[in-house]
Amino acid sequence: MEQANPLRPDGESKGGVLAHLERLENQMSRSRKQSEEPQSVQAQERVLGTKIQKLRHLRDDLRAAVRHRRGSVKACIANVEPNRIVEVSEQEALEEKLENVKAVLQAYHFTGLSGKLTSRGVCVCINTAFEGNLLDSYFVDLVIQKPLRIHHHSVPVFIPLEEIAAKYLQTNIQHFLFSLCEYLNAYSGRKYQADRLQSDFAALLTGPLQRNPLCNLLSFTYKLDPGGQSFPFCARLLYKDLTATLPTDVTVTCQGGEALSTSWEEQRASHETLFCTKPLHQVFASFARREKLDMSLVS
Repeated sequence: MEQANPLRPDGESKGGVLAHLERLENQMSRSRKQSEEPQSVQAQERVLGTKIQKLRHLRDDLRAAVRHRRGSVKACIANVEPNRIVEVSEQEALEEKLENVKAVLQAYHFTGLSGKLTSRGVCVCINTAFEGNLLDSYFVDLVIQKPLRIHHHSVPVFIPLEEIAAKYLQTNIQHFLFSLCEYLNAYSGRKYQADRLQSDFAALLTGPLQRNPLCNLLSFTYKLDPGGQSFPFCARLLYKDLTATLPTDVTVTCQGGEALSTSWEEQRASHETLFCTKPLHQVFASFARREKLDMSLVS
């Protein structure tokens, strides 16, 4: 028995036709996909391009906002920073002045100038002295702020404190303190001499000692031999320099004698020289020693 021939009259088998058809369909599918892919890619590119444009616009908007914010911040800094710089510089200046005052007080503690810090600034104490004798003390309470000012003080009213402060307090605190010390020490020194004259040499005075509160003008009469018949001398001492303890102008005259001998005139002139060059109580101490010497020679 013969087997059936699977071939068709055209010589192709059924399986071969189906396989060929399948290949054709695959080719058509690939061709269709290949033709569709460019369109899909283009569509995706268009979508991405739109997104990119939106992001770029957003980026530009953010950049503009940042620039605007930076400009605002710089403007604020420009307005605030100068004031802050001024505040900082003023604070530093005040702190520097306070440190200078502390340094001055520490350096000159043994010269009569001392002080202590307060809640407002510093309280300076000025201890006056003359010829090694401690005299009166005065204080000045300084407020360390801008500008520096004197809160309270015990300086006598006739000392030109306001004038000294106007010259030096804001520019040179050290000079201010030293200048005030000069005035106070000189006043205490003149007062000390006048007090010593009244207390220790009253026997040589023929009348009261006249003096003004500042003790820069003194006038008195005196005799070298209290029990004798000699004419008394009249002295007038003027201290034009308020920082000095010796007079600048001295006038000595002799009462009751218009035509004095040469020896009296020489004595009067020597008294003027003594009053100009030596403290008042030292001059009268020399007068007293001379009187004792004369009395011993007579006896």
